[in-house]
Amino acid sequence: MAELTETRRRVGRVPARRLLDGFLRRREASVLLVALGLMIYFRAASPVFLSRDNLVNIAQATAPVAIVAVGIVLLLVSGEIDLSVGIVAALAPFLFHFAIDFYGFPVFAGLLVALLISAGIGLFNGLVVTKLKVPSFVTTLGTFFAVQGILLITSHAYPVPIPEPAKGTFQTWLGAGPWAGITWAVVIVAVFHVVLTRTRWGLHTISVGGNPLGATEAGIRASRIKIGNFMVTSTLGGLVGIMEAFRINTIDPNIGGGTTLTFYAISAAVIGGTALAGGSGTIVGAFLGALVLAELQNGFNLIGYSANTIFLILGLAILVSMIANQYLSRLRRAGRT
Repeated sequence: MAELTETRRRVGRVPARRLLDGFLRRREASVLLVALGLMIYFRAASPVFLSRDNLVNIAQATAPVAIVAVGIVLLLVSGEIDLSVGIVAALAPFLFHFAIDFYGFPVFAGLLVALLISAGIGLFNGLVVTKLKVPSFVTTLGTFFAVQGILLITSHAYPVPIPEPAKGTFQTWLGAGPWAGITWAVVIVAVFHVVLTRTRWGLHTISVGGNPLGATEAGIRASRIKIGNFMVTSTLGGLVGIMEAFRINTIDPNIGGGTTLTFYAISAAVIGGTALAGGSGTIVGAFLGALVLAELQNGFNLIGYSANTIFLILGLAILVSMIANQYLSRLRRAGRT
């Protein structure tokens, strides 16, 4: 009887062990554990951390970084990077404003025009990188300053109000609502997670970044993949800019903070498990990376760290997260988890 009981106990442990091993082998596991650990720590340090109002703050800080990080993951996986997406986010709301207030476009048409021009900036980046063979770092750095110049010349560096026809339901639906941003982020992350992991486009993106020569010899049109990913990234940047303008109820040339949004999105992607060398990455991990960054900023503010030390702590936290992620990746490759 005792042997039968012991056998049943061992049989019961096997599925649990497999589930644990399966979870730890996932690239997103480490960053999910970091996010949960931070949540527990900051909740213990400040009861306000998990209050509804503060959760809204965390969600609104997570959403723009997570959405831009989706495009950044696609580019990093395909072996490229985009430094201009943050300034595209600042330009897009002004394009929306110009289309509606100066040219009389309807609201949806104005939104479409802003997103199409944003995609056009991505198209330009992609063409320069793939046809003229200029490194994406240099190309998008140049685009960043050029777009910033256009933004400051056309806006005169002054904020403008949201176009009157866009106010109300449309504004609430696309960013002003307390959960609007994070809802859009979850939908976009889910869609592009499927694109990266279940479609030919995702497979080709991974192939182009992991083995460019082999991908080309296999007949994959690497230029088309990279140009497409540049366009997706810029379009998502434009969408984030309009959503942020709706959320803060003004169109401000400082939306995105220059390079801040871009660097946060790159950090979220890398913390989430995307390799800077290309060939591998996870969009769900980038979403969790954005959540970790939002938790750190919000939590440190709540427990009273001064603004001068937040960036130091944030940088160290990013390094620790990346080191832990690399260590767990090596364990996964060695089959020890």
